[in-house]
Amino acid sequence: MTEPLLAAPITDGPADPTWSSLIHSNVAWTAVIIGGMAALTTAVVGIFILLRGQTFTGHSVGDLSSTGASGAYVAGIPPLWGFLGMSVLGAALMNALGLRNPRDRDVSTGIVVGAGMGLSALFLYWATQKPSTSGAAAAVLFGSLFTVQRTLIPIMIAMTVLTLLIIAATYRPLLQTALGRELAKAHGRPVLRIDILFVLATAMSVAMASMSVGALLVTALLIGPAATGLRYARTPGGATAIACAVGLGSVIGGVVIAYFSTLWTPGHRGAPVSFFIVALVFVCYLLAGTVKPRWERGTAAPTTETTESAGV
Repeated sequence: MTEPLLAAPITDGPADPTWSSLIHSNVAWTAVIIGGMAALTTAVVGIFILLRGQTFTGHSVGDLSSTGASGAYVAGIPPLWGFLGMSVLGAALMNALGLRNPRDRDVSTGIVVGAGMGLSALFLYWATQKPSTSGAAAAVLFGSLFTVQRTLIPIMIAMTVLTLLIIAATYRPLLQTALGRELAKAHGRPVLRIDILFVLATAMSVAMASMSVGALLVTALLIGPAATGLRYARTPGGATAIACAVGLGSVIGGVVIAYFSTLWTPGHRGAPVSFFIVALVFVCYLLAGTVKPRWERGTAAPTTETTESAGV
């Protein structure tokens, strides 16, 4: 059987961690590199998912990715290809159903996801019957960056570059389709081609996030940083920059906290890195909802803004 590229989650942190061991840890650096690339792609793609009003679809693609990965475990192939293959198929199918009948998009998406999760249950049950894949369920659903192999780095780099190139090449058309498909068509944009490319970019970013934090937690990386960026920026470019910073910061912070978690968790058993990443994303989003950005404060107090602009 092919050696899986995603092992079952283990204690996320050594028994006696130090800052020196962290800096020299290949496992920690691998986690930061792979998780960081996943954070970058999901932050960029997440901005357009929110602008296009496809939050439920993005979440559903993450759920469907578990079907491909669990099937890959049963078939004895690397889970990454299962994550990617099912993400592409699921995103394309939901997009096609939504275009044909936009009013029933959520219903169509729910039906597709329900069928996919049913298959996941079957595949994961079969996987648990094999000693070599006994931890498949936890690995697929919740992941663990500290068990992802370094051999994935070149593949993840290629997927990151391709995803960012797709978004860069279709940036303006994506913004126009977010405002309205009919408007984009009126400007002569190839809407169908743009949709296909965006589906591919979404699928790759979801697959990368699934390898990092697991299929059930993909939404945190896909939506959280992007929502925070849109809260604090007045332009899509500014929102993207903030989203990337939040995503990268959450991954790096999550890896560091998880590495030292054996020092303070009950029984010194440590805690999953996925939990800390998601928790940091959640905290950033909460702060975005409670602290007004400067430009909003200026709008609420025009006199102050005028004074500052005058240099007083």
